Amino acid sequence: MTGTVQAQRPRAGPHNSEDSSKRTEPIIEGEKSRTEAFLVKLFAVVPLLALLAAAPFAWGWGLGWVDIGLAVGFYALTGLGVTVGFHRHFTHGAFKAKRGMRVALAVAGSMAMQGPVITWVADHRRHHAFADKEGDPHSPWRFGTSAAALVKGFWYAHMGWMFEREKTNAKRFAPDLLANRDISTVNRMFPVLTVLTLLAPAVLGGVITMSWWGAVTAFFWASLVRVAALHHVTWAVNSICHMIGERPYAARDKSANFWPLALLSFGESWHNSHHADPTGARHGVRRGQLDISARLIWAFEKLGWVSDVRWPKPERLARKLNQRYTG
Repeated sequence: MTGTVQAQRPRAGPHNSEDSSKRTEPIIEGEKSRTEAFLVKLFAVVPLLALLAAAPFAWGWGLGWVDIGLAVGFYALTGLGVTVGFHRHFTHGAFKAKRGMRVALAVAGSMAMQGPVITWVADHRRHHAFADKEGDPHSPWRFGTSAAALVKGFWYAHMGWMFEREKTNAKRFAPDLLANRDISTVNRMFPVLTVLTLLAPAVLGGVITMSWWGAVTAFFWASLVRVAALHHVTWAVNSICHMIGERPYAARDKSANFWPLALLSFGESWHNSHHADPTGARHGVRRGQLDISARLIWAFEKLGWVSDVRWPKPERLARKLNQRYTG
């Protein structure tokens, strides 16, 4: 990888699972099987084709309020499963969750069709361990800083990296999840949960409208288009949010805050703030920064379902604030 910052040894910490006892494990576990590689491409491409077909399909017909309601509902359920569950809880330990909540978050995140929970977490901890340096699985700066290199890097960071055959070593980056029986079970159930997330909207659409056509349109909008939309919002955090935006806080990488994605990403696009304080439960730390995921964590804490929430500390953030943003 060619970058603008010299490669550094990743610091130990809970957000990247790079404690000294695990650094002896290799970064790469091996290669995806032909079946795994095919399924990754299938799950990435088919929803994308549905998204591209959405506009002409909806022109004057084929979209109703039931479809919109189901699409929004499943987008929120699965998207928050990723942001609150996969990311802030499982990857970074931003809070502790009771057993039922922990399993529910793993299930909801798995239904986003972004990969099994342990695979997702291992990839993301590896990203933080080597952010925008050699070893980062999806840095847009991988090929250099020229215009052509950044175009190639954007594609790679956005979705091209998933088509690589190499597999991040979960023994190094997610040993805690491998040792957890509940999470390992949910991890193995990913194929079943994939079928569920695609068929549940269709069944509900058919039942609500009492028609086969209602099932078909719900499958198109609330299954395929919803999955594709969430995919690209999540992937945009890997690509756009490491290329453009504001960088109010000092970080070891090119992470940036990109406000246009704040609502759709449930607060994940405050990415510079997150990389400056990876274990923090709130990413939108400045006034006016919408962070729906943090509000949900706050509600869970009030209900007693989660505890030991790592809310950002103003004094810690103040030390990392770049000079041009002070005052």
